[in-house]
Amino acid sequence: MAADVVSYSRLMGVDEAETLAALKTHRRDLIDPNIAEHQGRIVKTTGDGLLIEFPSVIEAVQCAVEVQRAMQERNSDVPADHRIEFRVGINLGDIIIDGDDIYGDGVNVAARLEGLAEANGICVSRVVHDQVRDKLGLGFEDLGERQLKNIARPVRVFRIATPDIGLRTQSANPALAIPDKPSIAVLPFTNMSGDPEQDYFADGMVEDIITALSHFKALFVIARNSSFTYKGRAVDVKAVGRELGVRYVLEGSVRKAANRVRITGQLVDTATGAHLWANRFDGGLGDIFDLQDHVTENIVGAIAPAVEKAEIERARRKPTERLDAYDHYLRGLAKSYQDASQQACSEALHLFNCAIKLDPDFATAYARAAFCYANAKAFGWISLTPEEVAEVSRLAQRAVELGRDDAIALADSGWALAYVVRDLDRGAALIDRALALNSNVAEAWDCGGWVKNWLGEYELAIKRFTRAIRLSPLDPWVAPMRAGTAHAHFFLSRYDEAASWAAMALQDNPNSQPLLRIGAASNAMAGRLDQAQKAVLRLRQLNPTLRISNLKNVLGPYRRAEDISRYEEGLRRAGLPG
Repeated sequence: MAADVVSYSRLMGVDEAETLAALKTHRRDLIDPNIAEHQGRIVKTTGDGLLIEFPSVIEAVQCAVEVQRAMQERNSDVPADHRIEFRVGINLGDIIIDGDDIYGDGVNVAARLEGLAEANGICVSRVVHDQVRDKLGLGFEDLGERQLKNIARPVRVFRIATPDIGLRTQSANPALAIPDKPSIAVLPFTNMSGDPEQDYFADGMVEDIITALSHFKALFVIARNSSFTYKGRAVDVKAVGRELGVRYVLEGSVRKAANRVRITGQLVDTATGAHLWANRFDGGLGDIFDLQDHVTENIVGAIAPAVEKAEIERARRKPTERLDAYDHYLRGLAKSYQDASQQACSEALHLFNCAIKLDPDFATAYARAAFCYANAKAFGWISLTPEEVAEVSRLAQRAVELGRDDAIALADSGWALAYVVRDLDRGAALIDRALALNSNVAEAWDCGGWVKNWLGEYELAIKRFTRAIRLSPLDPWVAPMRAGTAHAHFFLSRYDEAASWAAMALQDNPNSQPLLRIGAASNAMAGRLDQAQKAVLRLRQLNPTLRISNLKNVLGPYRRAEDISRYEEGLRRAGLPG
């Protein structure tokens, strides 16, 4: 069982002392005794989270339901914005025991299921559902197969029916505020082609529509990664509006057959559920960009008719004239979003390079290829050779030459130049230009936050990460944004805040070396040496050669020597050898 507190960082920001006291009280009086009663063992705690092992799946589910029901009662007189609410994921599977800790896909699936659960909710895998459905008298809602991050195969997910948990409302968590300007989320379109292999094409259509809409400064557009958390789910658009903080939702479908394409779309007002328009667009594959333009223009005309001509022209810009290059590019995007694995990254790079060979003027393909190299370095999969660094520089420079008005090309190239080539000033300038062109790109705000960290501008970094998270509040790749926020707080000497953000990020990436490093350093500087030493122990299991003396080889290009010294001091206190 994996469990964590919903909106923990917000609660800590409202009243840190009250939140910690309330959490300790709930643990002492309810949660820990209930776990013990059901023969569970708390494997570890991660700031606001718990990982628990049970000898029986029935005991695990009973424990979760009883705790969630009791928490409802405990919160009945607590203001909504001060409530401690949990979400829970439960999986049944083999584990690897390492001392007092446990690892393996069984653990990872539980953590991913927890991320799918609502406040006060419980999500379980199919194997859990099959084991308990006739034994506990609980109702289940089938959420379908979900592709979970870093899990090779799709997992069938079930939600324990809210009446059986005792929920009185869908969620007591405050909804995100609606922006002042028209706001929209484009949900994944249904692939109607009859071939699951064509999912990448339908997803690519949505990606392009989101990109086109994001060019309109008059709109607030939710990023692709948050929209796609709804893929494969039957959704309530009013709930989507609350969860993403938007006024409008676009739903639709794509059918690709032979050389013909049909795109259908319907625009819904999330406040009322009313349909503003619905339409169908048919054409040949060669007309695909025109079809996307028609969809975009219909949306803009319905919700923000007064837009500048220049924005319309930017939204109509075709990425390439070569449909075969475009097809390889879409396949590369699908791979890059698939999971955080070296194989997926390598396959994406190959597909982007194929797109470049087919169309040597395809700006975004160059930028995405450079980004793949940078990602591989960031995750520690490769140590770039001088020749590879030169290749990253070439790809980024070519992307900038070809895509002077392309925010994605500029942002990805800027980050690669700053991180890999260590040209901080050039990288920062390109990202600033990308944000001036298109303020709706969460990826650009995230890249910009990291560059501000490396430049030593930490308050600005936090603002950029905050904007990235608001544009993509449900992003499965939110960990780098949280990690960047943790680094910024660390260098501002806010070690408790840094440790909290690192703990949240580690829930999604428990074996991430950068996250373990900042978590260890933050906890050590905050005086929590036990937690710091545990992080270093795990870090050295993953990377036995890591020392203070070679730390600079894995750090970002921090400009200020005193920042690197403080980072080293934190890890030295945590027990990393010199």
